[in-house]
Amino acid sequence: MRIGIEGQRLFRREKHGMDIVAIELIKNLQIIDTINEYYIFVKDGDDDDWYTPSKRFHLVRTKKAAYHIWEQFILPREVIRYKIDILHCTSNTAPLWLNIPLVLTLHDIIYLENFHFISYQSTLYQLVGNFYRRFVVPSILKKAARIITVSNSEKDIILKRYPKLNHKLFVIYNSMSDSFLKIDKSKYPEIKELYKLPEEYIFALGNSNQKKNLPNVLKAYVIYHKSSPKPLPFILADEAPSDVFKLMGMHISKEIQKDIHFIGYVKNKDIPLIYAFSKMFIYASLRESFGIPILEGMAAGVPVITSNVSCMPEIAKDAAALVDPLNPEEIAAAINRILNNRLYSNQLIIKGKKRIEHFAWIISAAKVLEIYKVLYEEIKDRKTNLFMRKLESYFIRPKKTS
Repeated sequence: MRIGIEGQRLFRREKHGMDIVAIELIKNLQIIDTINEYYIFVKDGDDDDWYTPSKRFHLVRTKKAAYHIWEQFILPREVIRYKIDILHCTSNTAPLWLNIPLVLTLHDIIYLENFHFISYQSTLYQLVGNFYRRFVVPSILKKAARIITVSNSEKDIILKRYPKLNHKLFVIYNSMSDSFLKIDKSKYPEIKELYKLPEEYIFALGNSNQKKNLPNVLKAYVIYHKSSPKPLPFILADEAPSDVFKLMGMHISKEIQKDIHFIGYVKNKDIPLIYAFSKMFIYASLRESFGIPILEGMAAGVPVITSNVSCMPEIAKDAAALVDPLNPEEIAAAINRILNNRLYSNQLIIKGKKRIEHFAWIISAAKVLEIYKVLYEEIKDRKTNLFMRKLESYFIRPKKTS
């Protein structure tokens, strides 16, 4: 079986959620599958450190092009050239006109829902990408032979909109990188220096995407800051929106502003240590399909605060402090409880370590491989049946009537 895996953005320097999922899938397929041939189609880029060549995994580098041009024209050409039996597109979209069996990873359908989620503070690149998805995805869902999504919560949302997908929609959980399970804490001093980290801090991921709920998280930090005699600094991994404090719709004193630090994009190899040396991790999104950072915080051994909506309760269970993401006072209360109640904090850490045992990339990859195998058998059966029908029609001709 010749399997193609779309990995358009895997060689870009700043990798995000869907990129990480595709990378972990490839790494773990390399471990478990020594029989089939894989062709990984990537757009040329600067960062290929994650990829280790192996006998049956072939990297196909293509020239750079705009996202939609690459997917609709360059990728199909390469798939045909390499005689691919099954193509797995890993990031919600796929070529419209390519006529081979398609496996699609549909992480979410946020861009098909309330459009304000994707227009608020979005860059031009984000807006174009989301308009493209709104155009392409409905057609791709019809033609895909198998669709993978990443949580039961997201499956329910997809089926509510597209009930006819039930027979071909499967849930395969994401996980966290092994780098969170074996953190070398001796390297922290150089990471601390590189990102200018304080002695103690609260950690979160923050950007301008509205679903990430940054204004309410910052409001919660302000409430906590005002209530604490010795407030901890707040570290956010990402670039600060240009008008971050205006987004909150409230006056923020200079004293509080100086304790809020956006440290920019953090490399995947560095971020486990930033989690591990924080006092807690906050991930109070409004909407997610899975929420890998929840597991990352748990694996790093820190208490996690996350939302009580969307998929977050499904992933976290009782191993995190669940809060209303629209209620800054509730988020602030969870911050104070973790910092002031050591027993509660330790319970969350212990439960978190237990919770992550339910997730592993090697298991996820094995489930994806099973989908490939079953689909390939169906393709062979279909071809055999078609051949037999043609054979019958040739040898068994209807008798002529006089």
